[in-house]
Amino acid sequence: MSQHIGKMAIAQFLSAEHERLTGYVRRLIDDTAERDGEDIVQDVALSLFNRADVLMPIEALSAYVYQSLRNRVIDYLRRRRNVVSLDEPVGEEDGPSLVGQLSDTFADVEKEVTRSELRANVFEAIEGLPDEQKAVIIETELNGRSFRELSEEWEIPIGTLLARKSRALAKMRDSLRDLRP
Repeated sequence: MSQHIGKMAIAQFLSAEHERLTGYVRRLIDDTAERDGEDIVQDVALSLFNRADVLMPIEALSAYVYQSLRNRVIDYLRRRRNVVSLDEPVGEEDGPSLVGQLSDTFADVEKEVTRSELRANVFEAIEGLPDEQKAVIIETELNGRSFRELSEEWEIPIGTLLARKSRALAKMRDSLRDLRP
């Protein structure tokens, strides 16, 4: 004779068997994630309470609960198969993790942005120089020309070119002073 299982009977069973049910689920998922095991047990318990006192009786509560847990674990493992752990190595066993690669990428992007901003500020500082000083900086630092070449081409003494560059660098240092960390 089958009988309907009431909410009180389900509650008593779940309370008495909670540790065993959770342990069973943890063994099935072969994982130390306590939260996942607890979540699956709670999910099955909730569905049992929603089903209690319905027209279809549960013949053997224990067997029904364990089969429900097993089915939920299978569903859990199917969903989990598509999840990529960010902490696991990518490629080689000892290779960097996805989190490590992402943080390295963000660090590279941040460095590139900082470098780009610094470059823009340096060029802005160069643009703010008087024409004579700007020309010496551009030719010696950006175009790689020597003071001797410039002296001969421009017919200006090397000492004058050195003084212009010195004054230019001092002005640039002053305009870029706020950028220092």
